[in-house]
Amino acid sequence: MAPENKNRATAAAILPLVGGARNIDSIAHCMTRLRLGLKDRALVQDEALKALPAVLGVVEDDTYQIVLGPGTVARVAPEFEALVTEEAPQLPPAAAELAHRGAELKAARKQRNATPFKLFLRRIANIFVPLIPALIGCGIIAGLNGLLVNLGWLTGVTPALAAIASGFMALIAVFVGFNTAKEFGGTPILGGAVASIIVFAGVAKITVFGQTLAPGQGGVLGALGAALLAVYVERWCRNGVSPGRAKSRAWGRVPEALDVLVTPTLTVLISGLVTLYGLMFLAGEVSTGIGHAANWLLDNTGAFAGLVLGGLFLPLVMLGLHQALIPIHTTLIEQQGYTVLLPILAMAGAGQVGCAVAVYLRAKKNESLRNTIKSALPAGFLGVGEPLIYGVSLPLGRPFVTACVGGAAGGAFVGLFSMLGDKVGSTAIGPSGWALFPLLQGNHGLGTTVAIYAGGLLTGYVVGFLATYYFGFTRQSLTDLNAPPPPTEPATPKPLEPAHS
Repeated sequence: MAPENKNRATAAAILPLVGGARNIDSIAHCMTRLRLGLKDRALVQDEALKALPAVLGVVEDDTYQIVLGPGTVARVAPEFEALVTEEAPQLPPAAAELAHRGAELKAARKQRNATPFKLFLRRIANIFVPLIPALIGCGIIAGLNGLLVNLGWLTGVTPALAAIASGFMALIAVFVGFNTAKEFGGTPILGGAVASIIVFAGVAKITVFGQTLAPGQGGVLGALGAALLAVYVERWCRNGVSPGRAKSRAWGRVPEALDVLVTPTLTVLISGLVTLYGLMFLAGEVSTGIGHAANWLLDNTGAFAGLVLGGLFLPLVMLGLHQALIPIHTTLIEQQGYTVLLPILAMAGAGQVGCAVAVYLRAKKNESLRNTIKSALPAGFLGVGEPLIYGVSLPLGRPFVTACVGGAAGGAFVGLFSMLGDKVGSTAIGPSGWALFPLLQGNHGLGTTVAIYAGGLLTGYVVGFLATYYFGFTRQSLTDLNAPPPPTEPATPKPLEPAHS
């Protein structure tokens, strides 16, 4: 089957199991999951959906999330969206209005149930997650270029590779500004324009608080703050009306006839001045503080810090709080060329893999669970942990805790070497497990960096396995896990009725 047909077939298999095109409210995807906004959750056939070969698991949060894995989801999502567009019925005006009201009521209810802090973290994630593919691509090229430079190979090509790898990072503030304005309801290009001031070489001629500014000072945090300020200035000009939304009775502080000229000018001017004479300096201090704090933490408490970070990362993911780490990772990559936190956090997935292998060996008579583990383990080795979390360890309870123990051990291993002076970092965010090897970079040779990371993974696998095998089950839970399924009673044949003459 051609790849296009395979992806379309996957989308076509999923659509009826989530209630059909009529039940789809919104479609989006991240690195591994197809995220669907549903009108009626009751129409979803969970078990049939999980049984599809391409589906690695499902997660229910503010959206219904179908885990397809990296690469696959980016190909299936457009096909799914095309099918929904083709099959969605054209509602009559009255029905469309009712559907629109229903969607608004559902959104309002969801808004009441969501905490402001989680909503804020989700918005922050929405700003940075779209940048991950570029970070991965440029990170791999940077790693390849570093290897070629160290070996002295292709000296005529390495400068070009360096330019390709560094171009995005040099302008990442612009993309952050664009996405920030888009996420918070402003004009995206104005957010990008204000953020571009941060990376403009001419800022080196400006002195603030007795210090000369440096291009890039403040980094992504400064860009986020500058674009957010631009959104509020733009709203102030329009009296709280965001672009593309219904206008208020009074257009705003700027007359409608002059809006196209005055509002963008005031937005860029006011936000730009505040950025130059305040935000760049403040954000620069915060960014520097983050870098110093991360280095100090691993230099002085490496093993303990790794144990805590590796052990708690899975619960953070469950609560959605891991999104708060995305700006920190990006800031470290921008400052140092790599983030020292991601390889430690990746150990949580190693503990999960070791746990799953132990469950597989202990559940000798549970073919259903063993089949789930066999299908999810390859993705687990590549850092896609959702199928193992939601399909294996979390439903069993105690194995989820022992998986965290494995992650803590792996994190402590990597943190210990950081404390000894051998830092292990990643040039991008997103991948984990074995998929992180091409992105590894440290303060010593690549061989040392790879060996330490591999040792951490092995430690996570072994400790996660042993902790789960020996402490992951009570006698009763193990008995229940291996209990044979209840026998199905054969249908009693109906007696033949005598023929009537």
